[in-house]
Amino acid sequence: MEQIREFASRYLTYFQFISVMDVVEIIIISIMMYYVMVFIRNTRAWALLKGVFVIMVFLVIAEILKMDTILWIARSVFSLAVIALIVVLQPELRKALEELGNKNLIDTLIPFELNSKREEGLFSDRTIREITKGCVEMGKVKTGALIVVKQKDSLVEYERTGIEVDGLVTSQLLINIFEKNTPLHDGAVIVRGDRVSYATCYLPLSDNMELSKELGTRHRAGIGISEATDSMTVIVSEETGKISVAYKGRLSRGLTAAQLEEKLKSIQNKSTDEKERKRWKGWPRNEK
Repeated sequence: MEQIREFASRYLTYFQFISVMDVVEIIIISIMMYYVMVFIRNTRAWALLKGVFVIMVFLVIAEILKMDTILWIARSVFSLAVIALIVVLQPELRKALEELGNKNLIDTLIPFELNSKREEGLFSDRTIREITKGCVEMGKVKTGALIVVKQKDSLVEYERTGIEVDGLVTSQLLINIFEKNTPLHDGAVIVRGDRVSYATCYLPLSDNMELSKELGTRHRAGIGISEATDSMTVIVSEETGKISVAYKGRLSRGLTAAQLEEKLKSIQNKSTDEKERKRWKGWPRNEK
């Protein structure tokens, strides 16, 4: 009993110096560390982190055993190692900053884009039907396709790698673009609003190590652009003819035409007022 009192008097007295702000700081740091670990879990940084952990364990052992030469070498190369890590992890650091900017915290507080486009949606129902029809037709004959549907994030750096088309989205146009052995079939198509803006665009490949080995370059490119931007990518497999959708780094495979339409409608951003207006006018809820 005396030992318990001694322990309490020695250690529990420190809690009286902890303020509310200290608790808040601990919670914030814990949340930040959690999201950092979740982010790097599916990137190359995870393997590097495990390598750094092994080196740290080795250095602790060297410190215990008084291996002065090894410790001197470690201190000498420490600054260079930090710079090397920053260079190696540059894509991951850039992606982390992009994701932080894509949280739309500023847009939530200050609505910069106050225009009628919000009411009409980013693209029309007709565009959804044309994309769906084109993908279904290409799936039947196993024609590979990669269609990026733009939202708010800029895709200029990817559009620069392609050829400008600027044509109204139709199923026939999409089928002709992705037809095998045609000049524009290789690469991705970028849809901006109701128009096909660019074709033959090159997209970044995802480095998510948990992706299935069955996925080819087309699917990895679709996931890669969805990780870097808020766009939605529709993928038609050349091997199986199945339709997939990549959004926010996640891949939904084997979609039906109805499921693909629902996915596209989820990012259409139509206002509630417009939906209600259509309903009162007697329009069916699921336009065909």
